[in-house]
Amino acid sequence: MPFEKKSVAVTLSAVTVGLAALASQKSALSAFLGTSEVKPSFTIAQTVNLPGKVQLTGQGATFPAPLYQNWFVLLNRKIPNLQVNYQGTGSGAGVEQFIKGTVDFAGSDVAMKDEEIAKVSKGVILLPVTAGSIVLAYNLPGVPKLQLSQPTFIDIFLGKITKWNDPKIAKDNPGVTLPDLPITVVHRADGSGTTAVFTENLAAMSPEWKTKVGAGKSVQWPQGKFIGAKGNDGVTASIKNNSGAIGYVEYGYAKQNKVSFAVLGNKAGKFVEATPQTGAATLAAVQLPPNLRAFILNPDGEAAYPFVTYTWLLVYKKYDNPQKALAVEAMIDYAINEGQKQSEVLGYIPLPKEVREKVAAAADAISPEFKITVR
Repeated sequence: MPFEKKSVAVTLSAVTVGLAALASQKSALSAFLGTSEVKPSFTIAQTVNLPGKVQLTGQGATFPAPLYQNWFVLLNRKIPNLQVNYQGTGSGAGVEQFIKGTVDFAGSDVAMKDEEIAKVSKGVILLPVTAGSIVLAYNLPGVPKLQLSQPTFIDIFLGKITKWNDPKIAKDNPGVTLPDLPITVVHRADGSGTTAVFTENLAAMSPEWKTKVGAGKSVQWPQGKFIGAKGNDGVTASIKNNSGAIGYVEYGYAKQNKVSFAVLGNKAGKFVEATPQTGAATLAAVQLPPNLRAFILNPDGEAAYPFVTYTWLLVYKKYDNPQKALAVEAMIDYAINEGQKQSEVLGYIPLPKEVREKVAAAADAISPEFKITVR
């Protein structure tokens, strides 16, 4: 019997997000919001009736994990029969399990490669459902504001600049008293899409980086005072716990944990702060191709922030269980509509309407019983 679909208007107000369901990100999310509640005031124009309880499981990128987990708690309140569980295990682990078919969907901060897609018998749809900026968070007592030009921060991550009072850092920060403190570089220890985005940008900025370190979800870091940590949350915690530390994390994690982050030099030589507005302006200059795989590397423009990326939901073209197919479309519909209203408060970049329309068109063939609409 075909599944019944009907349109209703449901208003969510004063929705209390159960932060206990937000896995390892719950403390960071609570600290960022300053409250245990997210109170969206918007109307959901469409819901779906599932004939029974459906559970979707996903894992992967930690970059969007706080946002995804927030979405899925609120989606369950809209559709009680649908429970979506997402674990931030790193993009590498997410792609691996998605290829094995042990999850219903995955998250990755880098789009799958053609050779990875070829291994998935059920087919793959890559959906950019949110975007964000990567920041260089630091722990430097007495220095609330820090500027780092591209040559300077590249040399820090190459292990060539080892003290905070190095002349190159001083030149970027006239009038700032920098401590005679060793620099500790914190990087991801797991296979990470955040690492891939960060290192691909560094390779685009620096021939030396491209030759000596390269780019990927995992790289061989230079010798020196380097510390590895798992997940964006692990890197953030290591930075907070180590005076003199610097590392790359997603903007929302830095904001949630009240960690300082540097104003960075862009390709044009201008210092630009990471904000949802500068991220959105950088994203707007990128044309998303038909396959929805866009890589933003050291973008042009005086106002461009240097580290901005889409992050993708990886879903199958075919699901053996038609209820799961229906549930996946409902999840995507929520993500690109109501979910975007929560992006900025959690430190992410709301997607332009034209991107959401491309995502809807790509995903709408998963289930014949549901129509994804952009609202």
